[in-house]
This record gives sequence, C-alpha cells and structure tokens, in this order.
Amino acid sequence: METINNQPKRFYNRELSWLRFNLRVLEEAENKNYPILEKLRFLSISASNLDEFYMVRIAGIYGQIRTNIKELSQDGCSPKQQLSKILSLSKNLVEKQHKIFSHLKVELRKNKILIANEADLTMSEYNWLKQYFSSEIFPVLTPLAIDPLHPFPFIRNLGFSMALEFTKTGNDKITHALVPIPHKMKRFIAFPEASDGSIKFIAIETILEMFLDQIFPNFEFSSKGFFRIIRDSDIEVEEESEDLVRYFESALKRRRRGSVIRLEIEDKMTKSLRDLIIKEFEVNNDQIHSYNGFFGMSDLNELIVDQRQDLQFKTYTPRIPERIQEFDGDFFKAISQKDMIVHHPYETYDVVLDFLNNAIDDPNVVAIKQTLYRTDKNSKIVEALISAAKNGKNVMALVELKARFDEEANIQWSQNLERAGVQVVYGFTHLKTHAKLCLVMRREKSGLKHYMHIATGNYNPITAKVYTDLSLFTCDPDLAKDVIDIFNYITGYSKPENLRKIAVSPYGIYENLVANIHQEICNVNDGLDGHIIFKMNSLVDGAIIDELYKASQAGVKVELIVRGICCLKPGIKGLSENITVKSIIGRYLEHSRIYCFGNGAALPNPNAKLYMASADLMPRNLYRRVEISVPILNPTCHKHVLNEILMVNLRDNMQSWQINSDGTATKIKPKQGHEKFNIHNYFMKTASLSGRGKFANLPYSCSNEMDKL
Repeated sequence: METINNQPKRFYNRELSWLRFNLRVLEEAENKNYPILEKLRFLSISASNLDEFYMVRIAGIYGQIRTNIKELSQDGCSPKQQLSKILSLSKNLVEKQHKIFSHLKVELRKNKILIANEADLTMSEYNWLKQYFSSEIFPVLTPLAIDPLHPFPFIRNLGFSMALEFTKTGNDKITHALVPIPHKMKRFIAFPEASDGSIKFIAIETILEMFLDQIFPNFEFSSKGFFRIIRDSDIEVEEESEDLVRYFESALKRRRRGSVIRLEIEDKMTKSLRDLIIKEFEVNNDQIHSYNGFFGMSDLNELIVDQRQDLQFKTYTPRIPERIQEFDGDFFKAISQKDMIVHHPYETYDVVLDFLNNAIDDPNVVAIKQTLYRTDKNSKIVEALISAAKNGKNVMALVELKARFDEEANIQWSQNLERAGVQVVYGFTHLKTHAKLCLVMRREKSGLKHYMHIATGNYNPITAKVYTDLSLFTCDPDLAKDVIDIFNYITGYSKPENLRKIAVSPYGIYENLVANIHQEICNVNDGLDGHIIFKMNSLVDGAIIDELYKASQAGVKVELIVRGICCLKPGIKGLSENITVKSIIGRYLEHSRIYCFGNGAALPNPNAKLYMASADLMPRNLYRRVEISVPILNPTCHKHVLNEILMVNLRDNMQSWQINSDGTATKIKPKQGHEKFNIHNYFMKTASLSGRGKFANLPYSCSNEMDKL
C-alpha cells in the first residue's frame, strides 16, 4: 500500500499557499500594535497582491482549462480542481477585506480622516467640489453611448467604469452608456484641509454619482452601477506563471491576449444592465464577482498622506556601518581588512552606491562588472556606471530585459549605458539572470585586486528601504575567481565548471543543497546532531521538499522560515514530524535567502555551513535562472548572519505565524512569562556585528543580547 511519502498529497497546493500568505498580509491590517494608516497600507497591499495573482496565476489556470490541458499540479489536482479551491479561498479573502475596511473607516474617522458621502459635506464643501468637478474632472471624462452604432469599448486591465441604463426625456427607448474612469485620475479627492486638522476625502465614484446630471443632462436613469475588470497579463509567457504555461505555450499564443479573468460588478444593477456587461466581456459565472462594496482596494494607499505622520510608523533612519566610518568612507581599505555583511534596511543601502562611487573616483580602479535585474526608475546605480565609463573605466553591465514589469525601463537603461560607452550584455534567451553581483578590479602594489559586492536583493535603493536583504563586501581571491567565471558565463555562455566556493544555478545550487542535506542525515546516523535552518521567500520545488522529508525521517531537526508560498507539509507523523515552518510578516518584507547546516552539531555553532543566496527554492530559481549561493566563511560575518540574523528570526513571537500541515497558519503569541520579541524592532535598535569595526571581535556567543537566545 502506498504511503504518503510518494503520493502527491505530500505537497500543499502552490496557489492555495499563496492565498494563505496573502491572508496573513491582510491580517496585519488588524494588528493592534500598528498605527491606523499602516493598517490601511496592509489592506491595500493585500488587494494589489490579489489583483496580480489573478492577472498571472489564475490567468494561467484558466488558460490550461481553455486549451484542455490535463496536466496535474504537484499536489495532484487538475486545473479545474485547483480553480474551484482557489476561487473559494479568494472569495473568503475578499469578504474579509471588505469587513476590515468597514472597521478601518470607523477608526479613520476617529482620527479625523473621513471618506465622505454627499451627506457628509457642508454647503461650502459641496460648492468647492462642484467647481472642482467642472474644472478638473468633467473635461477629462469620456462618456460613451452603447448602441448598434456605438459598440462596447475596450476597457483596460484594472479598468473601473460606471455603467448606466436610461431613457431620454420624452423617449421610451432604453439606452446604455459607460463612463470609464481615466486610469491616471486619482481615486480619492481631498478637500482643503480644515482648521481642526481633519482631512476629508471623497471617492471619484461618489463624485460621478453626485454630478451625473451634468454628464447626462435630461436623462432618467433606471439603473446604474460600477464595475471593474482584471485581465490576464499581456506579456506572452509570464515568468511568474511559466510553470503553468510551458506545456501549452503555443496554444496560449494563439488565443486572444488580455481576456477578462475577473469581473467585479455592483449588485444593485438591474438584470438587463448586468447581462449587457457580462455578455460583452464573455465571462463565465465563476469569473463574476457581484457585491455591494468598495472595488479596487489597492487605491486605498492614496489615503496614506504625508501630513499625518503621527498615524504611520515612526520614521527610521538606517545606520551607517561603523567600520566604513572608521576608514573614513574608504571601502577598499575597509574590505581589505576583512569581509563585511551589511543588513538592509537596518543599515543604509547608500553603502552600495558609495562603494561604486569609490570605484569611480579611484584612479587605480581599471574595470567594473555589474548585473542589473531591477533598480529604481531614476537609478543612481546606472548613473554611477555611466560616470565610471566616462572616467575611463572599463565597464560591463548585464541588463536583464526579462525582469517582469520592468522591461521598458531596462531597455531605456541599456540605451543610456551604451551611449556612455558601457559594454551592455543581455544574458541568455532561455535563462533569466537573477544573480546580484558587482565586481571592481583595482590595480595595487601586489597586482590586480578584486573587490566584490554580492547580494540577496536587487540593486534598487527604493525597495531596499523596506526589503530585508544582505550585502556581502569581500575581496576573497577564490570568490573573485568564481565571480569572474560567472560573468564570463553570462557574457560568453561558457559554462562555469569547478567553481571554488560559489554554487551557481542552473548547474549547482540544487546539488549543493542536496549534498548538505544528505550530510546532515549521515551525521545523525553517526550519532551526531543533525540540524538545518533555511530562510527564504518561497518553498515550492518538490525534489528539495522530498529531501527535507528524508532528513526529518532520519531525525534531523529542520526549521524553516518561509515568508510566502510553502508547498511542504510540516508536522506529519512518518513524513515531517521533525520539520517546523514559520512565516514572518511585518513592517519590513523578509527577502533575504539564508541556508544553514549544523555540520555535526546543534545550531548555532561556529562550524556550521552557512550560505546566502539570490535563489528561493522554486523550480525556476534552481533550474531556469542564473542564481548564486555564496558560503559565509569569515568568522565575524558567519557569527553575524547565523547568530544575529537567522537565530533572531526564530526568536520572533510578535510577527510570526506557524504554518500547519493543512496549509493554514496560526499566529504565534508570546508564551506566558516570555518576553515579547518583535524582530523588526530588535534590528532597528541593535547594531549589526560585522559592521561594528573594532568592537566586532567578540567570542562566538556574541553580544549580551544574543546570549539571551
């Protein structure tokens, strides 16, 4: 008889796991420790996440169903079975969003922020709004008649529109019309600030209903209401859903792109008006979501206004690593002394740009090589590379054109770089380059020396303010040789072989992880401790999950910190009873990937094998991307990442959820008599070890704070 060890049910469904992750994000909108505008931010984020999920993941599943693909998911479900479960859970999520929003509106009002209806307006406010409508809104509206001579118009993705059914005075003929809301128009209009400091907003849909007689004078309305659509993404093969489409790519390309995946429609519409909209968008019943509530909650972020900083998180200013200050900002001297880990956003991301600026201004620097996956719109990193080229440095930049939603910006950067004399390469046609590398070559008395920045996050100073990531600064000669080989692989397609320290996907990260897992199993069999701790964004790859199951069954203690998707089922007797999974969600987005193995002893210990990586444990990262995994070998950096980051993640009891074997999550609460411990608050208050300069050489037990662990 088959056991669960080799049945599909040993995996949890990827789509359901993502939805449950987004439920955890949504639950932060109820966090009693958060200011009201931060709660609103989490509600907005959950809504934006869900929109993208429909555009990409659910679109992929609908594509499978339409093209009659029978391919089963990793957990053994057909596309139709998955869709049924997804729609049920997403419905619950949307209902919870509306419930939370109704509570937040009350709390906002108590804090003098009001989302107004017409009845809430004073006469002076009404007159101000009427003038604003006439001058700022009405001119940009485009009312559209719907009749045999005027066909139903194309509505853009995430388009929000008013639908109308009416008769003209003296005419019995029923007519239909649409008023699409321009996508550049703000969803909320703020009234002039009141003398008592209160802020009053009014939604654009409320304004349209108030002044409908100005848009359609002399009409009698029998029905009206708003609707919103979500289309599938218009990129041919979305990287986020490549696992869904790679079996039927040609079929997808033949069908009409941008078909409607979700139709949200106000339930107050008459049947005739509702039927008109449904018919035009050619949607099935399971794609129609009818309710009376606020559509497009991602727009709620417009209510997070600068003038109410008192209702947001207290501003945090990232630290500058002390060791950089000790060397008066000279990165080359600081890095030459020893490797350094910088922990973002708690330590400023400016150090990455400063590292490049040091290279630009240093006459001894002869060359710079850099990967660019995502960066900010007006990238200072790109500007720095351009300046370096103009200063006579030999500069090479890998620009990943396939970075989803950033394709246009990346093309623009590449053109700007090339004009400045930078050698721009675009990587592979079949592999996305996701590794984060910067290599600076400097001529010194001893010869050419290589300084590197290796990271778990993108070269984007904007996201670096809210994403937790690691930056490794090093001049390790073996790492330098590996980085050079990896750049040669990217630019010349020469497969890297016999790398000294770095593992690179698609040829080595999976193999390195499995070898280390097997060693932990051997350690247990030899009577030693077996201990594994992984931190990542997503755990999806079935082969890695099966190896972790084997480790658990052998008696290895496995502790996983998985922010988002987790297809592993922990705590099942005979399969995974030695595995625990927690998810951390809070003020900062946990983004760093860290993989640690006890190496014959319980963790933490100074001999543990420790790696930081650009890769999550997903098939795309392990087999279809250029990713890197780097060992942390310097004792101070090792102590910092293991004791002061990874173990602290396990200690958190305020922002953590325990993932259960059925995919649900239980909020972790401090046990009676235990101190409350918020990971993000801790890192904001505690200087990191490897950047502490002359105070960093501590015994392995670390600081007094860490001894409490």
